[in-house]
Amino acid sequence: MFASNTLSEHILRGAIGIATLGYALAIAETHPWGSLASGMLVLLAFRGCPICWTIGLFETARQQWRRRQVLDR
Repeated sequence: MFASNTLSEHILRGAIGIATLGYALAIAETHPWGSLASGMLVLLAFRGCPICWTIGLFETARQQWRRRQVLDR
């Protein structure tokens, strides 16, 4: 449910989310509506909250590990 297809895709989404979150915080005082819009992009990149992204990171890594185990047999 939380996992991405590849680990690199998941990490890329996290990097985009973190960068956008930093931008949203930086412009919050001068452009509150732009900050709110950026916050929505953060939620899209993370597919929810940062905790949801972290759970997805572990699930994606587990799926990759299981795929390698099946291929090694």
